[in-house]
Amino acid sequence: MIIKSADFICSNTQISKLPPPVKPEYAFIGRSNVGKSSLINMLTNKKGLAKTSQTPGKTQLINHFLINDNWYLVDLPGYGYARISKSKKEDWDKFIRNYLNKRESLQCVMVLIDSRLEPQKIDLEFCNVLGEKGLPFALIFTKADKQSATKTDQNIAKFRKALLTTFEEVPDIFITSSENMLGRDEVLNFIDGVNQGFVVPEFKSFE
Repeated sequence: MIIKSADFICSNTQISKLPPPVKPEYAFIGRSNVGKSSLINMLTNKKGLAKTSQTPGKTQLINHFLINDNWYLVDLPGYGYARISKSKKEDWDKFIRNYLNKRESLQCVMVLIDSRLEPQKIDLEFCNVLGEKGLPFALIFTKADKQSATKTDQNIAKFRKALLTTFEEVPDIFITSSENMLGRDEVLNFIDGVNQGFVVPEFKSFE
């Protein structure tokens, strides 16, 4: 897939105000500080499209980016953020759940995992929630340039093993680096392949 255009469309906390679900969309989510904004900018080849920050939990809205006038890349708030109040966290969790459960055009949840870490309980729990709801997801391991390929492979193998305690099979896995564009073609080709089978869903207008 060649990225010809990538445009910010809107930020929302209300499902009813999202764009009509007539194009396929892919939700990117992960723990705070997993490198999500950098990955989005790398995939779209548009520096500054998603705002990067040193402060975990900076994304507090559902951000929609329209790619090639054909599909949406959706930037979701991170989970595992530490520096917010409990009530705020509950609000975020609720609207993320609402989006994941109710968004008719959502094709796949792209779960970002820091490749430098051994399996984290919070990541595994999130994957299990997706599995219980029957939501398709893929795993994107980030920051692979920060360590040896051997170490990355070891951590991925451990994560795969941990997932297989609750899943019959492991979803698609991608190894990426925002620094050297590793994995860009693989992720975009995956999305392109899913897009080929997209059928506009029936949906209820909120008008």
